[in-house]
Amino acid sequence: MSRSKKRIQQLTLAAFFVAIEVIMAVTPIGFIPVGAINITTMHLPVILAGIVLGPIYGAMMGFVFGMTSMLRATFIPGITSFCFSPFITVGGISGNFWSAFIALVPRMTLGCLSFYIYRAVRKLKKSRITAAAVSAGLNTLIHTLFVMGSIWLFFGEAYASAAGIGVGAVIVTVLTSNGILEILLASIVIPALVKALKPAMERMGFYDK
Repeated sequence: MSRSKKRIQQLTLAAFFVAIEVIMAVTPIGFIPVGAINITTMHLPVILAGIVLGPIYGAMMGFVFGMTSMLRATFIPGITSFCFSPFITVGGISGNFWSAFIALVPRMTLGCLSFYIYRAVRKLKKSRITAAAVSAGLNTLIHTLFVMGSIWLFFGEAYASAAGIGVGAVIVTVLTSNGILEILLASIVIPALVKALKPAMERMGFYDK
């Protein structure tokens, strides 16, 4: 396959992933509100793009995830939306530069790391399915810790005041409730999608050997 043709196919597939991400963002399947936090499935296309297309496309998908999160926090604000949008003020607390950081950087890191952790596990002679499961689960955990840790670092007192609960308690709640569900979901869905996409990816030359 010529380099230009492969490039076109990569861009086409990336556009498909972006379309899925946007659809998820504007429908209830993307963000499921639970009190002051959201259970999300938006991380799934990001992880898959990173594994299948590489770190650059993974980071691009993470950027889309982050932007949809920021827009949602701006136009459908909740009590802690200032943590994700620099354009919103809730209860006298305004977002700032770090709001954009929290919305974007952990999500872009998620897509990028998905590729590198997947490849690291593959180098240990593990199967694609095992590598995809490990990458999906571990990156979901890292993403959750990155987001909640950043909120604690940059908005700790403001978050506690708005939510009525300390960020530390929220982190524990996230990891022991919806965080576990998100990790399990990613660890099951991503390997299944990687397996399903194997024939097409091999034809297009994207799949690792």
